[in-house]
Amino acid sequence: MSTAWKSTDQESANRNSTNQPTNNTISATTLSPGTRQRELAILGSFAMIAVLLAAIACSKQSSSMKPADVAVSSPALPGPSVAAAVATPALPEAVPAKKQKAVKKRPANVTYTDDNSGVSFLYPRKATLISGDKPEPELAAIGEVPMNFVHPGGTTVATVALPENSYLGTDFASAFFKVNVNPSVSEKECTHFAFVDTRNADGEPIDAEKVKVGDADMEMTSDFTASAVKQADTQYYHSYEKGACYEYVLGLGTEGFGTERGIEHVNRDQVFARLEKILATVKIDPVEHASVSEPAATTLTSGKE
Repeated sequence: MSTAWKSTDQESANRNSTNQPTNNTISATTLSPGTRQRELAILGSFAMIAVLLAAIACSKQSSSMKPADVAVSSPALPGPSVAAAVATPALPEAVPAKKQKAVKKRPANVTYTDDNSGVSFLYPRKATLISGDKPEPELAAIGEVPMNFVHPGGTTVATVALPENSYLGTDFASAFFKVNVNPSVSEKECTHFAFVDTRNADGEPIDAEKVKVGDADMEMTSDFTASAVKQADTQYYHSYEKGACYEYVLGLGTEGFGTERGIEHVNRDQVFARLEKILATVKIDPVEHASVSEPAATTLTSGKE
């Protein structure tokens, strides 16, 4: 680009003579096309440089921001463990099962032991036991059952009564097992009874019979009494052990058959078989029989038949 400066001769003379500037007139001439393109290229370059400088400044400002600022402006994404916890809900902890205490089953039978007479036996736990100087249980349809020794001096050691509801729907009223002991009876006399079975059609007494119960040899007789609605069936067993005569009484009382509807005869053999199981467990230990008549000291322990 070229510029031409024009002045009059007079002005040149005045400037030379006084060295002071005077009013000048400046006039511009028209720029050529090539010159304008160069100017535009230069201006474009400056603009691009300015844009680059601005971008660099912004980048430096972003990189110089503190981590805390970034955390505020851009919330952190959950890590793998957090994401897993959100995606899969936590399962409840398994509660350990409480250990149940083993229930110890009580034996069906109980052992009875009398130190004074030396008698011990097993009897059903649900049965009623009367021993020592306690009154005997009331036995329906039987009443008092006397001893059957040939000489007086006997003592009752213990009585076991079966539950009244043992045979529902039948005429069963009561059943019992009783132990008596008499040291005044000799071994020979122990084989006899004060009264014997009289159920013979001719009224003649029936001799006692020899039986074996468990490991013991015994003498046995029976007695039967009846009325219109009540019956009593009794069996007596004698054995001589350790200097004394032992008597075991098995009794069954029935009532109501024929007077009430729906009542059947109880199975007599079944009841006596149950009582005989108690008799079969009897054991006799040596004792001083002079103290038999004193109140019996008893011991109850659990046992198995």
